[in-house]
Amino acid sequence: MEETYLLNVEGVKKKILHGGQGVLPKLQDGSKFTFHFQTLKDDFERTVIDDSREAGMPMEIIVGKMFKLEIWETLLSSMRIGEVAEFWCDTIHTGMYALVSRGMRRIAEGRDPLEGQKHRCGMGNMFDYHSTGYDDLDELQRTPQPLIFIMELFRVEDPSAYKRDTWAMSKEEKLAAVPVLHSEGNRLVLRREFAQAAAKYQEAVICLRNLQAKEKPWEDGWLKLENLVTPLVLNYCQCQLELGEYYEVLEHTTELLQKHNDNAKAYFKRAKAHAAVWNEREAREDFQRVAHLDPSMAAAVKKELKQLGERMRKKHVEERKRYQGLFQSSQGQ
Repeated sequence: MEETYLLNVEGVKKKILHGGQGVLPKLQDGSKFTFHFQTLKDDFERTVIDDSREAGMPMEIIVGKMFKLEIWETLLSSMRIGEVAEFWCDTIHTGMYALVSRGMRRIAEGRDPLEGQKHRCGMGNMFDYHSTGYDDLDELQRTPQPLIFIMELFRVEDPSAYKRDTWAMSKEEKLAAVPVLHSEGNRLVLRREFAQAAAKYQEAVICLRNLQAKEKPWEDGWLKLENLVTPLVLNYCQCQLELGEYYEVLEHTTELLQKHNDNAKAYFKRAKAHAAVWNEREAREDFQRVAHLDPSMAAAVKKELKQLGERMRKKHVEERKRYQGLFQSSQGQ
């Protein structure tokens, strides 16, 4: 079936490649589309720009969440489940594609899609980028052109039928989710399910960091959110200590202390991580900072320093024995 349709939208043509099933889905704000797509240039070779199958993950968008390429909502809302369709879209609909593609590629590469983005509207951000980091997208950004989208729609879910991804939540939903995630993390810690607890704390931190990205650093709104982030990061680090992920603890506590250099708990967790990886000098320095910043933790610091000293002495004894054994064996040869 290759009949061409006009969707009563200027600059859009649709061609159904494979018919779908059922009726057109009823959409509401918060509905989620899951689909695969290909993006092609409208040239003789039909050059492929992006292919979600090659990226290894289907695409998801939420209705009403101001996805930068608004025309995709219109295209998908014309499709039935299981349908494969080709859409030709004129330049009036494709000007933002380079930025959308940049974000999708970064996600597929395991990178932050907002890295380097300034706090401005989408069009303003487009002018901020000297380069997207991808030559083919730079070309599209310099010279917008008609594009072809081939889409296969898998499912449409109502807002109540799926767990909302962090990026799809409103500000109010994110703020409401944080104490719930914090509480769930605490409950999992009591059950000593540290990996699962760490995931809850991390999800809460992501919610808050997303909100912080819209605030000016060190102003009131940003600081209020930072005060919520700090205990969650510390809880996350405690879980990582329990899991033996000491270098991750070093990374996160050091980042935290760059902003809050008077946080005794962060120094304490970093000291324990240093001690675990045999960084004796750094561990002692951090433990001493803890005792100076919070005298109520002096007893805990004293206990940790004693344990550190015993571990280091034991290590030195073992190393001496090993060296003596090597020296004796070399003499006997």
